Amino acid sequence: MDANGIAEVLAAALPGVAVEVAPTVDLQSTLYIESEHLLSVLQALRDRAELKFEVLAEMTAVDYWPREPRFEVIYLLISVENRLRLRLKVRLPGNDPHVGTATGLWSSANWLEREIWDMFGIAFDGHPDPRRLLMPEDWEGHPARKDYPVQIRKKPESGSPTQLTAEEFRANLLKDRLVRK
Repeated sequence: MDANGIAEVLAAALPGVAVEVAPTVDLQSTLYIESEHLLSVLQALRDRAELKFEVLAEMTAVDYWPREPRFEVIYLLISVENRLRLRLKVRLPGNDPHVGTATGLWSSANWLEREIWDMFGIAFDGHPDPRRLLMPEDWEGHPARKDYPVQIRKKPESGSPTQLTAEEFRANLLKDRLVRK
């Protein structure tokens, strides 16, 4: 079943919910949905027998600043029984990015959503444990945002000359081979 087939099943299961089929380069089925319908779409994807996406393999986000809608949250789902993979995307505005939590459907969403909140500042309504995951609790801001102030002030280097002679390089290679045995 391709993206159009999955969209047809969702249209039959959830009348009135807009599902947009997105073209892809990697041929993985990709759909866009509106954020207010996310949980009902995720539940239909998991519970419908012809779909049965029982594995939430990954979640991530993208910041398209300064474009609006600024963010996309991406769900990678797998149906082992039906041998299907799906990339489900939700667009979110930059001024108040939030969407419902998927932890009630897949427990694996817990830490994935925490990581997205920590790095991008996208809130997941109803999340059972909305704490930082990667950054310290007292950290200010969300470092994966494109408008996050970078603190490093270093002139870019295109390359630097090797400081080893040819004999030193060969000796390092030989030493490395001896260690790996």
